[in-house]
Amino acid sequence: MSSEGGALDSLKIDRSQAVRGSGFPWLMFFLLLLAVGGGVAWFMTRAPRVKVQTAKVREGVSGAANAQGPQTVLNASGYVKARRAATVSSKVMGKVTEVLIEEGMKVEEGQVLARLDDSNVKAGLRLAEARVESARKMKNELVPSLDFARKEWVRFQELRDSNAVSQSDKSRAESSVTEFEARIERLSADIEVAARQVDDWKQQVADMVICAPFAGVITTKDAQPGEIISPMSSGGFTRTGIGTVVDMSSLEIEVDVNESYINRVKPGLPAEATLDAYSDWRIPCKVIAIIPTADRQKATVKVRIGFDQPDARIFPEMGVKVAFQTAAVSPTAPVSAPVRRLMIPAKAVQKAGERSIVWVVKNERVERRAITAGPAEGDELSIASGLTLGESVLLNPPPGLKEGDSVKVDP
Repeated sequence: MSSEGGALDSLKIDRSQAVRGSGFPWLMFFLLLLAVGGGVAWFMTRAPRVKVQTAKVREGVSGAANAQGPQTVLNASGYVKARRAATVSSKVMGKVTEVLIEEGMKVEEGQVLARLDDSNVKAGLRLAEARVESARKMKNELVPSLDFARKEWVRFQELRDSNAVSQSDKSRAESSVTEFEARIERLSADIEVAARQVDDWKQQVADMVICAPFAGVITTKDAQPGEIISPMSSGGFTRTGIGTVVDMSSLEIEVDVNESYINRVKPGLPAEATLDAYSDWRIPCKVIAIIPTADRQKATVKVRIGFDQPDARIFPEMGVKVAFQTAAVSPTAPVSAPVRRLMIPAKAVQKAGERSIVWVVKNERVERRAITAGPAEGDELSIASGLTLGESVLLNPPPGLKEGDSVKVDP
């Protein structure tokens, strides 16, 4: 038995030695695999750097302040507005029976634009006219009675001298004359009241016809036959106007000028406008007025600018850019020293609400910077504050850019 037990013991595996000999290589392999997996995950998840182009903030030299010819002192943008425009409505609520306008139609002052249902007011007019006629006939009926009463009173006066009639008969005749005169006077007043009612109903009939308040062009048609129109909003499907008439000779430009530069603008200052629809067309203009109040939210002041010559290509609500200019000076005037200022390309500037911003590139990361832009000179803008000479700004910033994003500058 002892020999068999020893034989069996010789067949056992010593596992303590196996674990001690193979544990370290497997641990190293596991750590290496973990490091490789983390590196691949970082490489797959890291955001690729966007290739961008930059430009340096440079120092520019503006032209002399009194150089020959007009010089641009300020740029602004705005819209074409009509000083004389009206949404034509009716004085009373009514049902539209006829609309005689279309968009683009030219109308004259007093021209009929639409008609409302006037059946009810015409019936009222006929009733008022009948009342006038009735009052006149009643008055005519009393005139013979008044004449007879006057003759009786005269006769009684003659008979009284001969004591052939009593005083009471004479008084009764006099009272009849007074009564008929009063009744006729009241009927005359009733006739006058009825006539005024006729005039009122005639005015209501005239109000059923809607006419143009002034000459102009129809820009919108807001109602159709069968709809209800009202001078005030009544909810539902009620319309508040037939259409809009615009006097094209009253077109002008309204722009918002930053209050920091409003001192450069004066009434009568010449300007040059460029419509967004006609970028190559330079339109001579002149400042009409500066509205004497500022917008505290936008820190701007509204300026009205008039066209020197009206043109059929100019429409209300068109976008427009305005370059305010100085007047030309005499050739003998002394030339002042040029003005030095910081300049950047205009395509580096973005709008964030009412502020102008740029993206400054430092160590291949972007930083958002608010700036104060000055007048434009060609494709560049002058910078009053926010940047320093030599800084790099991003050109055509891509959408979705955030503070601190990494970028790759394209040489």
